[in-house]
Amino acid sequence: MELTDSSANKSLDVIRLGRKAYEKVWDRQKKLVDERRMGIVPDTLILVEHDPVYTLGKNSNENHLLKSRDVHIPVYQIERGGDVTFHGPGQLVGYPILDLHHHRLSVSWYMRTLEEMLIRTVGQFGIEARRREGLTGVWVGEEKIAALGVRLSRWVSMHGFALNVNTDLEFFDGIIPCGIFEYDVTSMSQILGKEVSMVEVEETLVTIFRLLFSFQECEAAHA
Repeated sequence: MELTDSSANKSLDVIRLGRKAYEKVWDRQKKLVDERRMGIVPDTLILVEHDPVYTLGKNSNENHLLKSRDVHIPVYQIERGGDVTFHGPGQLVGYPILDLHHHRLSVSWYMRTLEEMLIRTVGQFGIEARRREGLTGVWVGEEKIAALGVRLSRWVSMHGFALNVNTDLEFFDGIIPCGIFEYDVTSMSQILGKEVSMVEVEETLVTIFRLLFSFQECEAAHA
């Protein structure tokens, strides 16, 4: 995997929110995108677990949101790419707010780097994951363990990735995840047969994220 050019001026602000409702974090993303574009804040990675929510990307087919779903779970139509997905407790969601002018002006490079970061992260827990030709995301065997959906506005990114750590996979029964009929979803805990420390997954992911995007060692971390 080719790394970005290192720079002593590239710092990463990591915001760890714990568990938060989707809409509040969505609003915070949009504010940070504007601030990043103006150079007010550095590149930022938001890490969060959401209350249960379904989101529909700009390419979504509403028929992929099934009538059998729990109608009490809110649904948001958002501006990211991709189809319908679920976010909820036990799932580590990451929203990188990066100015790709300081990395590489390539959507495909950005997506493949996020996938590589997720593959390496679960690999540290003994899980062998991979990409699938022609599909976005990260897979273990025939099952999807992580989904990606991003938006770039003048080369500043928002939205991002969702890694199933200890996720209750029954929530996915209410949708056709990412519009893909053929494959099921999985989680780290389902594969390993035990609950996985979210803190350990977060720490591992941040280390690998910093490595692949060539951020300097020092970072800010706050809520």
